[in-house]
Amino acid sequence: MYYVQKGLAILLGSILLSIGINLFLAPNEILDGGIIGLSLILHYLFHLKIGLMVIVLSMPIFILAWFKYRHYFYNSVHGLLVSSVIIDIFKPLRSLLHINSFIAAIIGGVFVGFGIGMMLRFDTSTGGTDLLAQFISDKTKINVGIIILLIDSIIVLIGGILLSASTLLLSIIAITVVGITTSTVTGKH
Repeated sequence: MYYVQKGLAILLGSILLSIGINLFLAPNEILDGGIIGLSLILHYLFHLKIGLMVIVLSMPIFILAWFKYRHYFYNSVHGLLVSSVIIDIFKPLRSLLHINSFIAAIIGGVFVGFGIGMMLRFDTSTGGTDLLAQFISDKTKINVGIIILLIDSIIVLIGGILLSASTLLLSIIAITVVGITTSTVTGKH
């Protein structure tokens, strides 16, 4: 029964994440953190597929996980693949809604946070920089949340420099909302 629930959490979490990205973040050139944030930057600059870029950019991290942290690999590979495919399938949502960018950052952050939180409750994720942060934390004993915050901050700063100041500000709002929502959904987990 647990594996059915986990599968449903990955599917529903991926759908919520994809709605947040495609309906709210991408149309307004807003970033998320981590590998998704890097994929959004590549999408905004070169019109590359977001989900495909998530897979490509995550490959080195997952190769490392396969050899050094097999447990993390198994717990994240399904979330990575399902969410990446659904992100690209839901691409048509990008033209459905046109709302204020500030509101989009908040609502998009809630959707992304719920999706990530739902997966984390079942010990899975989209992998990416969260996995990398876990590896670094294991080696350095630095809190994994601090490492994730540092990585996300660097990615958003790079995006702000390459794209615009409004992208930077809206992305900070979105990532803050993602963090709060994820924390709320995961609760004591």
